[in-house]
Amino acid sequence: MEEINMRCGTKCFIVTIEMDQQTFVEEIGARSQAEARKMTRHHYGNEAKVKRIIKKTD
Repeated sequence: MEEINMRCGTKCFIVTIEMDQQTFVEEIGARSQAEARKMTRHHYGNEAKVKRIIKKTD
């Protein structure tokens, strides 16, 4: 993803994605885990499988 949009209530999530037998790790700014999953699917498409979502701690 190009950049993290910071909105009110936004947290940073680390998302592990599996697509085409490859694994990717992305940082996504979202308000919830569900929104992070939605943003990931919107960017990568429905063929991408979200394997893990973790809230990033400072």
